[in-house]
Amino acid sequence: MSTATKNHIGRKISRIRELRDMKQEALAQAVGMTQQAISIIENSETVEEAKLAEIAKALGVSVEAIKNFSEEAAINFFNSIYDNDFSHSQGATFGTNMGTFNPIDKIVTLFEEKEKLYERLLQAEKDKVAYLEKLLNK
Repeated sequence: MSTATKNHIGRKISRIRELRDMKQEALAQAVGMTQQAISIIENSETVEEAKLAEIAKALGVSVEAIKNFSEEAAINFFNSIYDNDFSHSQGATFGTNMGTFNPIDKIVTLFEEKEKLYERLLQAEKDKVAYLEKLLNK
């Protein structure tokens, strides 16, 4: 992989979004942008720091996690999950850098993050309805 590809922030955002099972539309709504704007960002090699912080928050990761994201590391991490036997323990040790991974905790965390996103999306829709009703009443 070339250096340009490794440092392409837009592609990293796209891959993290896909790993989070999130569509561009959902990310766009979470950060108050259009789907087309997210598409442009995902095709951009660099992203403004403030916008990157908003996107990171919506994705539930840190800015550093986006900047340091590596496709190879993600694949190796998930492959190592399947290579370990979880039947005799609550988690598996992946070495000194990884610590203990408990898949139940990960599922609960992802569920909580999605629930928060859905709540934000629902509130945004309620705000839109209230605004449109206000316009109709004028």
